[in-house]
Amino acid sequence: MRTEALQNQTQTFTATAGSGTINLTSAHGVQISLNGNDLTKNGNPVTGAIDIKFIELFDKGTMLATNKPTMGVMPNGDKSILISGGEFYINATQGGQQLGINSMIQLQVPANLTDPLDAGMAFWAGDNTDPDNLAWVKPAAGPADHGGAVGFNQSSYTVTFGNFGWTNIDRFYNDPRPKTQILATVPSGYDNTNSSIYLSVDGEGQNQLAKFDTYNPATQQFSEHYGQIPIGLQCHIIFATESNGQWRYGIKAVTTTANAVYAFTLAETNLGTEAQMIAAINAIQ
Repeated sequence: MRTEALQNQTQTFTATAGSGTINLTSAHGVQISLNGNDLTKNGNPVTGAIDIKFIELFDKGTMLATNKPTMGVMPNGDKSILISGGEFYINATQGGQQLGINSMIQLQVPANLTDPLDAGMAFWAGDNTDPDNLAWVKPAAGPADHGGAVGFNQSSYTVTFGNFGWTNIDRFYNDPRPKTQILATVPSGYDNTNSSIYLSVDGEGQNQLAKFDTYNPATQQFSEHYGQIPIGLQCHIIFATESNGQWRYGIKAVTTTANAVYAFTLAETNLGTEAQMIAAINAIQ
C-alpha cells in the first residue's frame, strides 16, 4: 500500500544530459534545476536521454500513506517532530543505471505550498538506515561539500544540494512545556508488522507528522520512545493498516498527559481508499 502510494506521487521527466542546464517544473510548481553537463555514470560523463524521477510531499495525509513522517534526528540521536516546508525525492537514471552528479541541484519551492515563509527552516537529508522509518538528519558539511542549504526569497525557498535522494525543508516543532513518553495499543491481530501509529499536532497545519517508531512485543505497545511529546499537547493519534486492498485507519483526538497509553479498537476504525484516508487525515485541524 505504501509502495503504491509512493508510485502515485512519483513524477517522471525525460531530459538530455550533456547539453547544459536542465530546467523542470513539478506538478505543484516547484522549479527544478540541475546541470546536465555534470551528470556521470560509473564516474564518466553522460550524454543523451536520461530519466528523472521526482516526488514532492506537502501534507500529512500523503506523508502517512507513503510512510514519510517528519521526524528529525536531534544532536543526541533522539528524534523529535519537524515542521516541513516540503519533502522531496529526486533521482536520475539512464537505461536503468544510476547516475551521479558533480554539482548542486536546485529547487525553488513556493512557501505557500505549506505555510508563510519561515526563516527558521533549514536543509535536512533523508536517512534510510531503517527502511521502515525514514528519518531526517542535518548533514555535517555545507553546500561546498554537497551538504545542502536553504535560502530565503520573498515568497519561496531556494534549496541546494549535491546528491540524489530524499531532502526536506524543516525546523523542529518548538514547545516549551515538559515532555513525556506516550504509548499506543492497537486492535487484536495487529502489531508493527502490519500497522503503524502516527501523531498530528493540532494547529500546526498540514505539513507535520510524527511516528511512533518502536514496538514492544511484550506489552504490545507502540511508542514514541524518546519522550519528546509535550504534556498538554492537543493532537490526533492515527492508526493505519491495510485490509483487503483498502486502508483501515482510526483517528483519535487527545490532549496528552504524562506517560499516557492510548488504545485503538477495531470499532473505532474506518475502511477507505487511499484518497479517502488522505482526505480524512488532512481534515484534522
